[in-house]
Amino acid sequence: MKILITGANGQVGWELQRTLAPLGEVVALGREALDLSNADAIRHTVRQIAPELIVNAAAYTAVDKAEEECELAQAVNGIAPGVLAEEAKSLNAALVHYSTDYVFDGLKGAPYEEIDGAHPASVYGKTKLAGEKAIAAVGAPHLILRTSWVYGARGKNFLCTMLRLANERDELRVVNDQLGAPTWSRMIAEATSAILAQCLHKGAVVLSDKGGLYHLTAAGQTSWFGFASEIVKHTEKPPRMTPISTAEYPLPALRPAYSVMSNSKLERTFHIRLPDWRAALALCMEETAPGTRA
Repeated sequence: MKILITGANGQVGWELQRTLAPLGEVVALGREALDLSNADAIRHTVRQIAPELIVNAAAYTAVDKAEEECELAQAVNGIAPGVLAEEAKSLNAALVHYSTDYVFDGLKGAPYEEIDGAHPASVYGKTKLAGEKAIAAVGAPHLILRTSWVYGARGKNFLCTMLRLANERDELRVVNDQLGAPTWSRMIAEATSAILAQCLHKGAVVLSDKGGLYHLTAAGQTSWFGFASEIVKHTEKPPRMTPISTAEYPLPALRPAYSVMSNSKLERTFHIRLPDWRAALALCMEETAPGTRA
């Protein structure tokens, strides 16, 4: 099976190259090789590679910048997934796509199920929801995996930022009134591989009644302050931690105050459950630079 991975240099795409290798021949393309803002380039590249499986780990993820770059965010997050789905359908291939907890407004106050209505408050969330709808409208065999608060030992993410700031400052002021589930990129990639392995039939991914939308996050929940506090425990000299409100740290894009998602559908269908976010963070921290560990 030939597998095309987009967003090869991103947090999840980087991990997928390893986890999906046992399932087939992996062709991993970064932004320089495949520009998802260009629909014609997508079609040309996919037809040239002719994969049996497309895993779209690419996205426009600059949540605040998206408020200004609406068209670019929509092209990458909202339009490109539909184009990939069309190409997958024409090739009789399957598509895996990643979405986000930011499709929710955060007003529910209890873990979101897949059947709950999505009401994104930001351009980023709106474009990611548009991508979900575009894929569903095409009707190709697909899996849409919504995850949240993605971090890893490499790249630009909350974990790496907190580790850097912890070495530069005596105090960190972090928002404490937004709740979610920090999810390690490696766990996402490993879960994706485990899901696909269950759907393999004669060298191809056959989703049948298992296709569709799933929530895929670490177990448990915390605030950004709670996440940061756990991160700095792994540093040599933890800074003083001060919780603040969202109002004290205003940003261009609105974030949901509560975006915890239920993983019960994933567990029922594929018998997969990610570990608690603290346990996953501890494993991830083992791979960070020696100077950041206690």
